[in-house]
Amino acid sequence: MDENASGGDSDDIDWNTDDELEIASYGLPSCSSMTVNDGETIAGSTEASSSAGSSSSKMIDHFVGMGFSEEVVAKAIQENGEQNTDLILEALLKHSASSSASSSKSKLIDHFVGMGFSVDMVAKAIQENGEEKTDSILETLLTYSALGQSSQAEQHINSDQNSPELDGSFLDGFSDTDSFEGEEITNPDPDKEEKLVSLASMGYSVQEASIAMERCGVHSKYCDSLWPNTSIAELTDFICAAQMAKAADALLAEIEDKPRPKPSNGYHKHKKRRMLDYEKPPIDEPIRLPNPMIGFGVPSNPDVIVHRSLPEAAAGPPYFYYENVALAPKGVWDTISRFLYDVEPEFVDSKYFCAAARKRGYVHNLPIENRHHLVPLPPQNIYEALPLSRKWWPSWDTRSHLNCLQTCIASAKLTERIRKALEECDGEPEPPHHVQKFVMDECRKWNLVWVGRNKLAPLEPDEVEMLLGFPKNHTRGGGISRTDRYKSLGNSFQVDTVAYHLSVLKEMYPDGINVLSLFSGIGGAEVALHRLGVRMKNVVSVDISEVNRNIVRSWWEQTNQKGTLIDFADVQQLDANRIEQMINAFGGFDLVIGGSPCNNLAGSNRHSRDGLEGKESSLFYDYFRILDLVKNMMQRN
Repeated sequence: MDENASGGDSDDIDWNTDDELEIASYGLPSCSSMTVNDGETIAGSTEASSSAGSSSSKMIDHFVGMGFSEEVVAKAIQENGEQNTDLILEALLKHSASSSASSSKSKLIDHFVGMGFSVDMVAKAIQENGEEKTDSILETLLTYSALGQSSQAEQHINSDQNSPELDGSFLDGFSDTDSFEGEEITNPDPDKEEKLVSLASMGYSVQEASIAMERCGVHSKYCDSLWPNTSIAELTDFICAAQMAKAADALLAEIEDKPRPKPSNGYHKHKKRRMLDYEKPPIDEPIRLPNPMIGFGVPSNPDVIVHRSLPEAAAGPPYFYYENVALAPKGVWDTISRFLYDVEPEFVDSKYFCAAARKRGYVHNLPIENRHHLVPLPPQNIYEALPLSRKWWPSWDTRSHLNCLQTCIASAKLTERIRKALEECDGEPEPPHHVQKFVMDECRKWNLVWVGRNKLAPLEPDEVEMLLGFPKNHTRGGGISRTDRYKSLGNSFQVDTVAYHLSVLKEMYPDGINVLSLFSGIGGAEVALHRLGVRMKNVVSVDISEVNRNIVRSWWEQTNQKGTLIDFADVQQLDANRIEQMINAFGGFDLVIGGSPCNNLAGSNRHSRDGLEGKESSLFYDYFRILDLVKNMMQRN
């Protein structure tokens, strides 16, 4: 996937390869502040609450108000000093625990402290509600937490803004796309409060529950009504997935980095690596990929690897297939592999399938035996793909394949400048070396082809369709502009490559297949299955672009598909309830396929190449979320 915003002649983009360098760019988690109506920050910790009064009498009043006797409080202050409020409270609790009359209160405090609330906050809630009303105590604690946690974070950051010791959220690896930093929460939603109570009673901390609800759509920028549809099952799945990721990261952090092994049999085994240096990203360095990039085999060399072992958690059905740019920033593919059940990526360059390069990584649990390619075979080089250009092709242009097809094309101004430079050399056997270099650099940068004497031009949309394996005019008509056609094609699958991997499904599902297609684009997966002769009984297609959705629906109708096509505009519309409804209706999904946006991963993007933490590419986590929901629901059924 190659998102490039520029459509003109620009030198600010690295065009040497599809995606040239790998980097890592991480940011510290941000914290929001919270105030109540009178403007005073509320703090839930013992230190913040005790700082309101410095005199001994005020401190005595404070602890007496929590239910301790004045005599016991005075003794504890004398023993520990006025400044050691934590020690004072600990002494008071010990004294209280030793008294049979206070033992039930001590146990109650321990119970709620074990759920993640502060001792001071628990004691105050018990005082307000009484020891018997545990539900009321919990509701009060949740209200305190909603109002007070953010102000505590603000105090901590203000006191040590540049500290490297800041503790991140347990969900730091997830996207902050839908965060609501800076908003005031003065009236907690009743439904939200009820779910917080349920999650807390299940043993999850308030912080975990709050963040899970935020990320699952409670405060989503897409739709305010998403919250009531977010089920407890979806929230617990999300928390468990995040806990697993945090545990894996903690384990990796204990292991020292070791040199990676050399590629074996044309395939490099990616080891998990810890993420280092949050202060500033490391120096760019090339990611190590197999050379040649033929994965587990290609039609011209199909027997490189004939068997592989999958982790037990990855076994299908449902089968899954995930694609993204191979040359992503450092650590991205390790993270993708870890989330997708530790399945190792298969890196393939589409130049072994067609006349254009397309370096991609594919993580899937499909069998790799008995694959077969589409017939007829697509053109294998430039001369086969564009035979009319051969007449004008100079001997010093030695290209046999085009570079990766991008989302934009060269300007007319550039091709005019090239023509004039070549015409100035007329009369010479060949242009001078510096002119050849200039012309070849631009040809590789923009995939220019020869269309006349001294004339170069960018590829036409129908030529790009052919190179990527789509039918002619697949993206034409319906009010779609040329610019949109190039953009949609540049972000698509290479159909012949994907079809080779999916070809094993034809014998496995002779009666047809149910497909969940995420980030569908212009339907590369659907076209591949159709060309393989795999009947699609039900296809749920999700893509944010209305242009792309119209292209897929038009193709579906033109090819007289007999199955049912359902489309959605946003992956965040697929919550647990909706997925369960579709599984019950279809009997489950056989294939979950997709390639999340690569805007923040592609090497040609120098300005926002932020990896999976980027605004668009963080949608990978939605692919994992939906896949995991499908797998768990189908296993239960």
